[in-house]
Formats: sequence, structure tokens, C-alpha cells
Amino acid sequence: MLAATAAGAAEVSLIGVIGRSAVVLAVDGGDPKTVKVGQSWRGITVIEVEHDRATVEIDGRKRVLERGQHYRSAAAMASGRGKAVLAADSRGHFLADATVNGLPVRFVVDTGATFIALPQRDAERLGIDYRAGQLGQTRTANGVAQVYVVKLDAVRIGGIELHNVDATVHVGAGLDQALLGMSFLNRVQMQRDGGTMTLIQRF
Repeated sequence: MLAATAAGAAEVSLIGVIGRSAVVLAVDGGDPKTVKVGQSWRGITVIEVEHDRATVEIDGRKRVLERGQHYRSAAAMASGRGKAVLAADSRGHFLADATVNGLPVRFVVDTGATFIALPQRDAERLGIDYRAGQLGQTRTANGVAQVYVVKLDAVRIGGIELHNVDATVHVGAGLDQALLGMSFLNRVQMQRDGGTMTLIQRF
């Protein structure tokens, strides 16, 4: 039986949903737990489950979480080091729903990428003046691509927020998906456990 009187959660991540009857949650980067509608676990009550989202009650207030989204309570903010729990997709790629300079971006984790990599359309949507950055070239699966090296003011994933993060903007075709590269990942600890990956802020 799930305890309804457990300590309040600091950071809650919706890892996945099971039909309309249950969700898979992680708290503070811990092991994922299946929680059914109407049940409570560590101070989180599951109220309703829909496609890729769930309504839960945390800290006495209702919250709607999308799959892969993180809710960070005041307790987590006071604890210092931020965390984020990422879920793998059906192909085993880890996805991160982030904000860059306050606007949403979905990344795929890529430890082989030196920098965060943004397609040109994402950079333009984010209002990044990438043409003011340093022009360079990078080799991709489709050949040599033109890139601009820029600094991102702020990148936030779950409870982690980093500032002045190096990134490349890929001009033209060739990069369809934003990549979370080592300019971000070098500043966090990565812990993988099956279909989840926990990121913990270093500094």
C-alpha cells in the first residue's frame, strides 16, 4: 500500500503513463514508481491520467505534468543542487524538455556532441542573433555543415539551470533535432538506470 503520509516531494518527474489508470513517477532523482489513479506516494496524489500527461496534487495544489516534465517545489529550490530525470524514447534516446533563454526546446541527449547544437529554425524562434557569433564548420553524417558558435544565456532542464552555455547553430539543412551536448553535460553528473537518466547539477 502506498503511503499517503510520506515526506513531501522536492522534485517530481513524470516518466510515463500506463493507459488512463496509472503513471510512472520519480522523486528527487530516485527509482521510478508506478502510482495508480487515486493513490498517493511520497506526498503526491494521482488524480487523473490522460495521453502523455497527468493531473497530480503536490504541496496541496493540483498540477498538470506532461511526460518528461519536472515539477520543482520550494523544498527542492532550497536544497541547492538541481536535478532532472530524463526518460528514454522507444529507440533508447534520452529526451529533455528544456527552456533556452526562457523558451521551450526539446533536446536529445548526445554525449558525442561537443556543444549544444541547435537547428537554424530553433535559433531563430529563440531570437538568438547567431550571425554575430563565430563562424565555423563541422562534419556531419551529411557532410560539412556551416555553424555559428554562440553563448546561451540560460538553459534549464527540470531543477537544473546553467548560464553562459556554449552552443552551435547549424545553418541550413542537416540538423533536424536540437542536441544536448557536452557543453551542458560536462557541468552535471549523469546517472543512468535502465530507461531513465538522472542529471545532477555540479556547479
